[in-house]
Amino acid sequence: MRPMADIVDKSWDVQRRIEERMKRLGKGKYGRVLKMARKPTSDEYSKVVMITGVGIAAIGALGFIIYLIMRYGPGLFRGIFQTVGG
Repeated sequence: MRPMADIVDKSWDVQRRIEERMKRLGKGKYGRVLKMARKPTSDEYSKVVMITGVGIAAIGALGFIIYLIMRYGPGLFRGIFQTVGG
């Protein structure tokens, strides 16, 4: 019957450690932030998603424009300067 008692003792130790960690959770470096944090409303969430999507699209468009300039720009500039100087 001793193995069952060992399991119970170990489970109590685990439970006690978990409870101690939970007590310290709000008192560390980030305790104030965790206390102020709350779940966003659906309106706030949709605005954040919209702004993030617009930002990702803008960065992608900028990268595509840079790609087009690097791909076709040298030939375009070469053609312009050859006709002007030649």
